[in-house]
Amino acid sequence: MGTWALFLTVISIFEATKSGLLKNAHIRFVSASSNKKEKTEIASASILINAVVTLLFVLFLWFGSGWLGVKLHAGNNLAVMLKCFIPGLASMIYFSHLEAIQQSHLDFKGVFAGYLVRQLSFFMFIALHSYLHLPFTLAYIAIYQSISIAVGAITLYFFSRKYMYHRFDVTVIWIKKIIGYGSYIFGSNVMANVFSNLDQLMTASFIQVSSVTYVAYYNTASRINGMVDIPSYAAADILFPKSSKAAVEEGKQKVQYLYERMVGILLSFTTPAAVFIIIFPKIIITLIAGAKYDAAAPILQLYMITGLLRPMQNQAANLLNSIGKPGLCFLINTIGLAINLVVNYICLVTFGFYGAAIGTLITCIIGSVIWYFIMRKQIDLKVRNVIKYMWETYVIIYEYIVNFFKNKPSDDETPKVNFYEQRYENSPSDFNA
Repeated sequence: MGTWALFLTVISIFEATKSGLLKNAHIRFVSASSNKKEKTEIASASILINAVVTLLFVLFLWFGSGWLGVKLHAGNNLAVMLKCFIPGLASMIYFSHLEAIQQSHLDFKGVFAGYLVRQLSFFMFIALHSYLHLPFTLAYIAIYQSISIAVGAITLYFFSRKYMYHRFDVTVIWIKKIIGYGSYIFGSNVMANVFSNLDQLMTASFIQVSSVTYVAYYNTASRINGMVDIPSYAAADILFPKSSKAAVEEGKQKVQYLYERMVGILLSFTTPAAVFIIIFPKIIITLIAGAKYDAAAPILQLYMITGLLRPMQNQAANLLNSIGKPGLCFLINTIGLAINLVVNYICLVTFGFYGAAIGTLITCIIGSVIWYFIMRKQIDLKVRNVIKYMWETYVIIYEYIVNFFKNKPSDDETPKVNFYEQRYENSPSDFNA
């Protein structure tokens, strides 16, 4: 389990950072263009850069996976998994490219279908393998993962082909534009993704006795933590094009409103979930991973405390990129990573097994303070507005439930008043949002 966690960490860091280089640039440039030829050139340049970056990573894995396995104390198993996943990396070129095409047209149905088929097919491979009682090795997981990504890419293609012109027309101009726009975001994503996985990487590197087993505990807590973060990452995909447009057309006040409202809505959902998990961590871990991972309960509690702060940080980084300040975002992420390295090292030496989790919490608190002052300067962030929108969300949910039962139609009657139209009849922009 620990080796599988390290495998996912290495692959996730690569894919997320590559996405930072290409995805935002692809979406921004295609959504802003109405010229068919220009859209073709953008897509062609994007997939070429995608393929070249992936090829470089494949070469690194082919020649350096053994060294990586030794450094992370995962032995030869990690090297074998990474090499077996090379076909999956090739499939990811198409999967991530088609995902960007979908999102650049504000169409998320294909992305949903692609990920659903990808994850479901992977689950079915594992379930079938287990049902047939076949001999099991870690290499099989990497192979099944590769096949499931290919199946997901095929599914995504059927949803994306209406937006494609099926021509390859690469120009140097667009290669430079995409790299120029995405370079800082690429760097920011490298820092952010190393930061988010640093607890597992440093635990594997510095705690040599049973380090891979310890990584399994951290990975279990990270997976549950990641589930709570899903609304935040989904919101980022929506906020990016909206705030980009608002920054150009409506100014800083509208950007401030979008950020504060989004963070308030996210906190209204993530806060109750985080509090529940903080109170009952062992129940959650037992349900998801089994009782043998109970040692991860304190790690999960510390992660959930950071989860109360992350929506603000995640949306802040995304917002800076969308309003044309990726350099500032890169600088903050670099400082955050440096602080995390030092704090995690001190905590690992001082506290041992739980050191990385304690270090992550301390760094997150420091990072939240830094992000607050940055957003205060950039968009005049007011915390009281975030709290107001958070409370408004609860009021809206409560009123909706009350009105649903109050206006519930009988068999021969339909409700005459739509709750949302009634609430926002004098504010059509809020209703549309």
